[in-house]
Amino acid sequence: MTTLLDERIPRTLDTLLREWARNDHRGVTLEAWLFEDEAARRAAEAVLSEVGVRARLRSAYKPLVHTFLEEIDTADLKRITVRYPVHEEADRLRFLSEAYPLAALLDGIELLFEPGAADLTYLVTLEYTSGVVAEHVVFAPNRLRPNHLDEVDLTPTGWLKVTGRPDEASDLDEPLETEIEQVFHKVMAVVAAHEWPEAEPYAETLAIDVTIPGIERPLDYGDEVMSTREALHEDFYFSVLEFFKRKSGRPPEDRSVQPGQIVPDIRAGEGDAHVRVTLRSFGTPQDPVKPEQDIETADAAPDLAQIHRELAVLPGETFEGISREGRSVRGIYRAGSRPAVLVTSGQHANETSAPVGTLRAVRRLLANPDTNIAYIPVENPDGYALHGRLCEGNPRHMHHAARYTSLGNDLEYGRSEPLYEIGARNQALKMSGAQLHLNFHGYPAHEWTRPFTGYLPRGFELWTIPKGFFLIMRHHPSWGQTARTLIEAVTTGLSAVPGLAEFNRRQIEICSIHSGGTPYEIISDVPCLITADERHPSPLTLITEFPDETIYGEAYRFAHTVQMATVIAAEEAFASIMARVS
Repeated sequence: MTTLLDERIPRTLDTLLREWARNDHRGVTLEAWLFEDEAARRAAEAVLSEVGVRARLRSAYKPLVHTFLEEIDTADLKRITVRYPVHEEADRLRFLSEAYPLAALLDGIELLFEPGAADLTYLVTLEYTSGVVAEHVVFAPNRLRPNHLDEVDLTPTGWLKVTGRPDEASDLDEPLETEIEQVFHKVMAVVAAHEWPEAEPYAETLAIDVTIPGIERPLDYGDEVMSTREALHEDFYFSVLEFFKRKSGRPPEDRSVQPGQIVPDIRAGEGDAHVRVTLRSFGTPQDPVKPEQDIETADAAPDLAQIHRELAVLPGETFEGISREGRSVRGIYRAGSRPAVLVTSGQHANETSAPVGTLRAVRRLLANPDTNIAYIPVENPDGYALHGRLCEGNPRHMHHAARYTSLGNDLEYGRSEPLYEIGARNQALKMSGAQLHLNFHGYPAHEWTRPFTGYLPRGFELWTIPKGFFLIMRHHPSWGQTARTLIEAVTTGLSAVPGLAEFNRRQIEICSIHSGGTPYEIISDVPCLITADERHPSPLTLITEFPDETIYGEAYRFAHTVQMATVIAAEEAFASIMARVS
């Protein structure tokens, strides 16, 4: 193991108290914006008050949402108008998105968002049923910072304002670099400075271990939660991946780079932040062990061993590939007289509803002796194991570190020898000759942010806010009409799933308010994208996206039931379509 960084960084809140909770600052008015939860900020205000400092400590992360939760009286509100900042160095909808999910939290109150100036303030007008009108100016502290791509990001930051200082000392109104910002930039600097090998992979595992205070605040809408630790994980993972893409000469949208496994593990801590960056070897594969569940009613992702046991009792010819760490990528093929279909899940292993949903569906389909199906329940077992380990510390986080393989690439883009995970899919296609690939996925169940590189997740802006169960239909150019017929039949079939239409309508409504519209087609209450694309071997590829990162209980059961229903509807629709053209 090689250690690149091992450092403790003072907690900004504690530093603030040491500097300002003194009698010689009596009479001062202090405002600060920090990446701290409300309880810690209120406790610090009390300490400052004891020495005569009038203090208000606010959240630097999602300041408008925190203001409504902590400072604004929402009782008897009739109408709210929010003018959000529009800054030339940020996406025009950045601050509208950052206000999410106010439209849901303020349900029943008329809410209007309007674009405003570039002054980093939200202007809020509140109209009450009594006729009272109140106005609030909500500061959104941000600063321009160069990033690892030699670009400039407008990023949330800590801030300090102090007035009324003794002895005619100057007022303060300036950025305050907090410990979480320092942790992020120190890690990125260490990664950039290290002498990496010329050839990929650059390491087996690049581990970023952090313990740090912060915000972990569930919200009263769906699976929503405001989490600075989750945001730090996401920004670390994708920023380091972007760094390695650039080092290898690849464009930002590339998914074939194989830097090795990048694993940020961000845990809650008290006091100073501790960050440790190491290069590690894989070691012997170890999978988290979970209690056995009834797959039909599973309320959380089962362990890999149970999925393999469930697969082993299904009829068909077995085949397997091998993962980078040496885990088996198992599948089955059962020939039949119906048109062949390939069903896969777990390509992105942090999307956990798909393996259970597809397993339930394939069980049912194989009861028909004519079904012709190839099936791989977990294509990325290394990522699946990593997701299980990361969830032991942060069960609700989306954990995109587990998205790709241990080589660091999206397995669909692994084409060179040795093939590793994609080898199993290649076998399935060769054995079945499937012209329809049902590729089952998920996406974050709550807002996905990267606050230290500009807030919105670069390249994935469409997926930053949940918008219901989503279908993506990719087809070879000559299969366009078949693709349209198939997706219309599938969405019609899904209309029979209890609760799905209402679930989608609500999420689409809230998402569209905070993202400026619906840049996709909605068919039978299901958002869809249909595109011609020749990069897939099969002429038809239907991709599902359920907001399942990371959900449990009834929400998880609903998710895998929707995934199951989609497999069944798609196989039936495809068989009907092909029967008409044969």
